[in-house]
Amino acid sequence: MTASDPKADLLFYLQSARDTLLWKLDGLSEYDIRRPMTPTGTNLLGMVKHAAGVELGYLGDTFGRPSGEPLPWLEDGAEPNADMWATAAESRDVIVGLYRRAWAHADATIDALALDTIGRVPWWPSGRDEVTLHHAVVRVIADTHRHAGHADIIRERLDGAVGMNKGNDSMPPGDSVWWENYRDRLERAAREADRGA
Repeated sequence: MTASDPKADLLFYLQSARDTLLWKLDGLSEYDIRRPMTPTGTNLLGMVKHAAGVELGYLGDTFGRPSGEPLPWLEDGAEPNADMWATAAESRDVIVGLYRRAWAHADATIDALALDTIGRVPWWPSGRDEVTLHHAVVRVIADTHRHAGHADIIRERLDGAVGMNKGNDSMPPGDSVWWENYRDRLERAAREADRGA
């Protein structure tokens, strides 16, 4: 068994979530990457925009390493939830470019600092705002994977594409008829359980 490199492990799982989140945009129209797919407005490009801000905040500002990237949606007085959707003027390329620069900045922070380095989260309450780099990275991984899961469901609703990436859907084999039968079976089981409750 080989020794594990904690930073490499963290970066591997962070990058896999980043890649998944961006893959969910591939091949979709501007409308489909922006359209609100839940009653609370969840949309694919908005999650990428949000993830960029999370990385720049937790893995930049928190450790005294501001990126210099303007994030007007996070400024005082910004519209609530402005980080969760892209305006018509914020192109896919602009948001994706920002996210890739956020990765580079976050990765440089992880590379430069020890995992036990203490930072201060500017938006947490004073006195409870200290966090280690390790904790911040784990928090960002959890948040990014959470949104990658949201994106997976949204993408499946849009065009049926599922999985971690184009070459790894992690699904059992089955054609559309098999999946329709499978879904119907689950629906019947749910109804039977409800009647028996």
